[in-house]
Amino acid sequence: CHSRRTVPSHCLAPAQQRWASSLPMNTVVLFVPQQEAWVVERMGRFHRILEPGLNFLIPVLDRIRYVQSLKEIVIDVPEQSAVSLDNVTLQIDGVLYLRILDPFKASYGVEDPEYAVTQLAQTTMRSELGKLTLDKVFRERESLNSNIVHSINQAADEWGIRCLRYEIKDIHVPPRVKESMQMQVEAERRKRATVLESEGTREAAINVAEGRKQAQILASEGEKAEQINKAAGKVPQKQAICPLWDGKQGLIRTAVNQTNGNAAASYSVAEQYVSAFSNLAKESNTILLPSNTGDISSMVTQVRLTKHMAPDGLSQMFSSPCQTSCELRRFGHQP
Repeated sequence: CHSRRTVPSHCLAPAQQRWASSLPMNTVVLFVPQQEAWVVERMGRFHRILEPGLNFLIPVLDRIRYVQSLKEIVIDVPEQSAVSLDNVTLQIDGVLYLRILDPFKASYGVEDPEYAVTQLAQTTMRSELGKLTLDKVFRERESLNSNIVHSINQAADEWGIRCLRYEIKDIHVPPRVKESMQMQVEAERRKRATVLESEGTREAAINVAEGRKQAQILASEGEKAEQINKAAGKVPQKQAICPLWDGKQGLIRTAVNQTNGNAAASYSVAEQYVSAFSNLAKESNTILLPSNTGDISSMVTQVRLTKHMAPDGLSQMFSSPCQTSCELRRFGHQP
């Protein structure tokens, strides 16, 4: 077994005061706990490092100088002031996690390893914060922590210490800066609310316009279908009339080639003239007038001349349209 002794603090260096209450007595047989390294000096010079387990010493010549813990150590970094890139003064504190990898370097490379690492963490934090604006400090805390760890490891490698991670605990900003940040957040929220409201109004207007467009399309398609149905209903009627019309036109052509062909031609022109005017009367948006529409007497004279020029058989044909085919056939056989 082993016992521990207490050494007066005024007899120890600053680095030794940390382990003064835990230095064991120099006995022949020693049991070193797990995850600890005891640094032994022989006649004032480094001799060896005791490993966990059973160890033997020479009481007069050997002396346990340092006891190093190989466990992960947690150190609170005191709060300090730092100035960001945009000249905002911040109060920041953090937590440092480190581990001793080389007990020899940790014992003889630096006077007080923990104090040295703490001071290094503070200076590195101030340096890294000076590279970032206030907004980036809040958004990139993970990147800031990684940069601090990297900078600490570069300097602490000679001390046999490995910095595992660094975490920022609290960031305190001046009251005025805090108020301005709050106002900025509120303004951003109002902006987003306005944007969302405008987008909703826009979507509503688009939906209304789209509905009107679809209604007009459906109405036009309905009118189109109605016109198609009306045209389809007139097809049988036209199909029934076409044979008679073709026969009529054939008789007129035959009559024109006969002796009194002028009468047949005049009759055909007059019939088409009256039919055209009757069709124009049905339209409400189109008006076509010939040059002599006001001269009714001329139109009547034309009809009378047509009847006067035609023989008796042909005038009877004009008075009875239903007998057109028959009369024209008979007129074509007159000498």
